[in-house]
Amino acid sequence: MSLSNTVKSIQNIMRQDVGLNGDAQRIEQMGWLLFLKIFDDREQEVEFMDGEYKSPIPEKYRWRNWASDDEGITGDELIDFINDLFKIFKDISSQDCGGRDGVIRQVFTDAHNFMKSGQLLRQVINKINEIDFNNSDDRHTFGDIYEHILKELQSAGNSGEFYTPRAVTQFMTDIIDPKIGEKVFDPACGTGGFLTCAIENMKKHITKSEDLENLKDSIFGVEKKQLPHILCTTNLILHGIDVPSNVRHDNTLSKPLNDYSKKDKVDVILTNPPFGGTEEPGIENNFPADVRTRETADLFLALIVSLLKDKGRAAVVLPDGSLFGEGVKTNIKKKLLKECNLHTIVRLPNGVFNPYTGISTNLLFFTKGQPTKEIWYYEHPYPEGYKSYSKTKPMKVSEFDVEKSWWDNREENSQAWKVSIEDIEKNGFNLDIKNPSIKEEINEYTVDELIDKISSNLKESTDILQSIKEELK
Repeated sequence: MSLSNTVKSIQNIMRQDVGLNGDAQRIEQMGWLLFLKIFDDREQEVEFMDGEYKSPIPEKYRWRNWASDDEGITGDELIDFINDLFKIFKDISSQDCGGRDGVIRQVFTDAHNFMKSGQLLRQVINKINEIDFNNSDDRHTFGDIYEHILKELQSAGNSGEFYTPRAVTQFMTDIIDPKIGEKVFDPACGTGGFLTCAIENMKKHITKSEDLENLKDSIFGVEKKQLPHILCTTNLILHGIDVPSNVRHDNTLSKPLNDYSKKDKVDVILTNPPFGGTEEPGIENNFPADVRTRETADLFLALIVSLLKDKGRAAVVLPDGSLFGEGVKTNIKKKLLKECNLHTIVRLPNGVFNPYTGISTNLLFFTKGQPTKEIWYYEHPYPEGYKSYSKTKPMKVSEFDVEKSWWDNREENSQAWKVSIEDIEKNGFNLDIKNPSIKEEINEYTVDELIDKISSNLKESTDILQSIKEELK
């Protein structure tokens, strides 16, 4: 059976279990199971290379000793065993294991076993055993399948926090071009899309054996929510980071800005901070008074500017609201333009993050250390024949070839224009500058298109009202 069919079989088995409700729970269940199998396969490889290796996992709970036998424990006995395993892993501590115990502990801190049927769980485990993660072909193929699994979270996540389209992460990483020896950080790393893109980019610069070890120590991330953290940890192991201990399960914004020291500064930041959300009361007090807000995306932008080293580079996804907002938003933009050279803003068309949000987004590229003198804008067009993106028509990496060819030979054209800092200041630091080459058109809709548009707007308004209602509670 092909790997893709194996994964489909796993998902179909899970759908039969009454304890699993919805895609998010199924993916979380699959996430920690895959983590354990991948972790065990990687341990076997390490043991082959290092006869002195000691696993942090007690022998009884290593995957090979309870899961690898197709005729192994099942039913209620398996459920009871898993419950014990969770208790052990939530508090696991071991010496001389290279930090692997901390990785396991973070993965299982808030993880759950949702499956109620031990028989169905055994079937899932047996299917997972068909994948050999020490086989390079299997690992490469599964990497593509895993990308598809992560994309399924588009219908399970909120505010863009789980999955950034691969085309966007790849383009941003290609432009920033992180190198060996540079510290790369994603303060809201989700499932690890930017970090894995950075890893693959840095591998291109490897020239000697120690470069690989330097790469492993160069990747840093923080993820607030448990599900994407599990998926990110597993994703990094698949990409060669055997001990992803530098990816923490935490809220980056919960640490006071003044507590960050010189050693916390980074060379590269690639991120898509959650937008459209608000932080819990008190988080804003971790920031200076002039940039205090509870809007998540704005706090992250203030944090990113502070964490960059001199000459450090950043590429950040931000919604339109962060560009034109006033008050604290203006203060944050002033800080950005004063301390960094915001040299480019790529304006993305609507629908890039469909289906979970239609919010218009932008890609901001800036370098720390010199103030902004002018900003280049590039309006990314839809491909010919497209009116929007969708699950069946997602954005493609190749669409950004035109930006890449323009990047180092900039000229104004129908898609690109520049604005001086003087004009930005005169305009009240509004960065929401429309393309001067495009005259505003009156859209003519068919009846069906108009109904769809009204329905979409009503749904978005309902979601916003529900979010406000929950916040007030």
